[in-house]
Amino acid sequence: MRTSRLAVLVLGTMTLAGAASVTRASADPYDYPWCAQGPSLGYPGECAYRTYQQCQASVSGRYLACGENPRFLFREPPPPPPRRHHRRHRTVYPD
Repeated sequence: MRTSRLAVLVLGTMTLAGAASVTRASADPYDYPWCAQGPSLGYPGECAYRTYQQCQASVSGRYLACGENPRFLFREPPPPPPRRHHRRHRTVYPD
């Protein structure tokens, strides 16, 4: 009896520790430029469309509209590539 209680306690502790270590992940790691927007989706909406036409096809017949994704529009541009250092060879002429 005592062994089964101990096993349940250990199993419960391990389950809680595992659940506490889980982090929330985004459903889609990419920000697409077009969002289906409406009262049921919140803001900025369901931003899963690469083209305006894809968004329009998805919202057709639903109480939704398409709008531009603000996270896509106002994101920081990627840093410029590192500049390569070009050595200038100097020709030395003997006197």
